[in-house]
Amino acid sequence: MGLVREPAPAVQATPPSRTSTPPSTTRPPSTHPASRPALPAAVTYVPPTDPVGCPTAGAVAAAQNLADLQRATEGCLACPLGPGRLKFVFGEGNPQARLMFVGEGPGRDEDQVGRPFVGKAGELLDKMIAALGMQRDQTYIANVVKCRPPDNRTPTAEEAQACLGYLHRQIELIQPAVIVTLGATPLRELVGVSEGITRVRGQWKRVKVGDREIPVMPTFHPAYVLRQYTQEVRRAVWEDLKAAKDWIDRPGPED
Repeated sequence: MGLVREPAPAVQATPPSRTSTPPSTTRPPSTHPASRPALPAAVTYVPPTDPVGCPTAGAVAAAQNLADLQRATEGCLACPLGPGRLKFVFGEGNPQARLMFVGEGPGRDEDQVGRPFVGKAGELLDKMIAALGMQRDQTYIANVVKCRPPDNRTPTAEEAQACLGYLHRQIELIQPAVIVTLGATPLRELVGVSEGITRVRGQWKRVKVGDREIPVMPTFHPAYVLRQYTQEVRRAVWEDLKAAKDWIDRPGPED
């Protein structure tokens, strides 16, 4: 015969004591953005103040030739790109070039060897120049920034402005008849045109550097051409380069 359990005695609810502490009415911490603890600020890059790490405008203006300018600027650490570079990519070519190319900034290959446009995009640029009946060393090739941005990203406006004085002085010393900008960055930072390169390419612009106004032909960057290797894109670049070559070959005043 099974065991019969006696029912457990009922538990009497204890009424709340009149002297007991009432439930807390304290609200939980607010999650409104204004009441949240401030996040630590991003580390701000502080450039050096010595004339080697931060070349002065006077030192840049005093450079009488490209070699002087390179010596005055190659130790530059004026923006965050400087400490991360392997090589300072000053630029190269004919100091009296009538045709000058300006790109965005060095990539991995350029950072390793210290020369502009030596990777795949550089090989294509060489072919473009050869198609014009010219050699690379008859032109001058430079970039808006002289140090490689991390992961080949687009230089920030601050990074571009830190380097722009060097590019201006290069242009003043070379005095090219025509500048071909490669991609959106030099068009924006050097010429001041922020419209998309697809809309602007092939349309003559001008940039004033020193006391000269120089014709500028915007076209696609060779890296873009490699990514979008279509007949339409290649034809567009050829038309742009041919227009630049026709300009420097025309008789009469350059400007």
